[in-house]
Amino acid sequence: MPKVELKKIAEDWGALPSQVSFVLAQLGTFPEDGYVDVDDETLEVASEEVKGLVQSKTILLAPNATPRDIAAALDLPQSDVQKALMQRSVLATLTTVLDPKVAEETVAGFGYKVQWAEPPKPREKEPEERIRKPVGGGVIRPPVVTIMGHVDHGKTSLLDYIRKTKVAEKEFGGITQHIGAYQVKTEGGTITFLDTPGHEAFTAMRARGAQVTDIAVLVVAADDGVMPQTIEAINHAKTANVPIIVAINKIDKPEANVQRVKQQLVEHGVVSTEFGGDVEMVPVSAATGEGVDHLLEIILLQAEIMELKADPAGEVEGVVIEAKKDKGRGPVATILVQNGTLKKGDVVVVGLTFGRIRAMFDFAGKAVKDAGPSMPVEILGLDDVPNAGDRLSVYLDEKEARERVEQLREEARQKELGETQQHITLADLQRALQEGQTRELRIIVKADVQGSVEAVKGLIDKIENDEVEVKVLHSGVGPIGLNDVNLAEAADAIIVGFNVGIEGRAKKEAERLRIEVRTYKVIYELIEDIEKAVKGMLEPVFEEQYQGTVEVRAVFNLTKVGKVAGCHCTDGKITRSSRVRVKREGETVYEGRVASLKHLKEDVKEVTAGFDCGIQFEGWNDFQEGDVIEAFEVVQVR
Repeated sequence: MPKVELKKIAEDWGALPSQVSFVLAQLGTFPEDGYVDVDDETLEVASEEVKGLVQSKTILLAPNATPRDIAAALDLPQSDVQKALMQRSVLATLTTVLDPKVAEETVAGFGYKVQWAEPPKPREKEPEERIRKPVGGGVIRPPVVTIMGHVDHGKTSLLDYIRKTKVAEKEFGGITQHIGAYQVKTEGGTITFLDTPGHEAFTAMRARGAQVTDIAVLVVAADDGVMPQTIEAINHAKTANVPIIVAINKIDKPEANVQRVKQQLVEHGVVSTEFGGDVEMVPVSAATGEGVDHLLEIILLQAEIMELKADPAGEVEGVVIEAKKDKGRGPVATILVQNGTLKKGDVVVVGLTFGRIRAMFDFAGKAVKDAGPSMPVEILGLDDVPNAGDRLSVYLDEKEARERVEQLREEARQKELGETQQHITLADLQRALQEGQTRELRIIVKADVQGSVEAVKGLIDKIENDEVEVKVLHSGVGPIGLNDVNLAEAADAIIVGFNVGIEGRAKKEAERLRIEVRTYKVIYELIEDIEKAVKGMLEPVFEEQYQGTVEVRAVFNLTKVGKVAGCHCTDGKITRSSRVRVKREGETVYEGRVASLKHLKEDVKEVTAGFDCGIQFEGWNDFQEGDVIEAFEVVQVR
């Protein structure tokens, strides 16, 4: 059957190509590269359907239409659609998802109306078109191990000893670049170690949905015993449901006391096999190497019990361990391959980035052509730097990968504009209880001294409710830090602090992730808030949320409307419903609301950074050139 050009069919029928394409697709015939294989009978049926669309001047759009979709449907240049949107004071990129009403009104401006319809599902690709053909079952893969523990307990020393003794110097070839992971080969098998900065990175990756680690090795110094970060590491591993092996380090020290460490760990739910538990504890010395071979044997034994498998011929899956921008090489990402075989030349999507792999190196800096399950590799060729924890997948071609990333970036942008994942808050409990749901409230407790921690935990344990289980997930002494925020993100918990503050980086990250953090000076206020939340009685709390900054650059005195501030938005946005604070030389001279907001003489709902506008205020016109306007809104935060 000869192929027919889609545009030729559209011209013959006096229709738009999109109208013809959509109808043919509904009939199971999918145009490819502007051409279509179609028989006369299908054409006859399609022509009647298309005729109705032509007569009613209707185009079909799928939900979540973008300016690019409208341009394609109307067979118009994309710039024409963007101009039409700008005339309506709508600022949108080609991939911005438009409000349905805005889309309909924009299409109406070109003389058409919209019929909303789900796009027809394309034919499934034939098996031979798959990138990797999965095979039945899988093969045993090396375990992926993370070393965790308290600072100065010897995590780095242990990793260094294993690397120096188990990785031949010749394998490095003089290259000492750090890629965040490496493999060691023993007589019993291969082990992949993640050389990450402890549980902070471990949990940050898990919070993004990347379950990377198979086994956690907890390093505890025999002379120092269990410390605050040891407890944090235990809680992180337990939350991730990862088996723990304890390496009791520094047994070469005269003050080492292995039995004391084992007894201390029992208090935190980590019980040695010697005491009837299920956790292997291996005495080691990173200084002398004593016990290290036995530790590696125990890791491989644990991996054997877990039956870790992957399919080297299956679909490629991977995760970013770390990433950076290199001056000479551009974006560089360390990928841990989890399934399938990643190859040089593959087109990949990694988080919100994409590209063709133009070079690939193993942990020793040696160029490789492919990498199988549990192998860490450094890849070059991405268009930007991804985040740790981002997933990797392989695509058929760069066009498909680019389109997917554009879609993901737009979704991420929309999410940043106000649809960030909402984590549990105390106020959420009231709604959950009203809807008849049973909830678990997980809490991370930080306090100034250990006595305060125990007091807060003791009072929380006494809170009783049939519908809500209150559980202290982790507790510790000191300010609320990034580790606490990462754990709260991963476990969907809230953080309460007693007589402590929150570190700057942790505060910013908590705000970005919308993790609820509450600090108290009075212990009973803390307990009362949790009790009220559990009982669904929490009082609402309102908070200012910054919107944008606007500068007054001119003052106009118009005959009909009076004084107008000619402004330029320098950051964020200002809306018709914004509250404003006008500052002059750092002093607030007015606080109130926007009365009028115009762009190019037309009333608009909002003006964003980079655009000029005219503003009038409610009951005040004493503005001057050089005034700075802060726009904000007051929202209920709990």
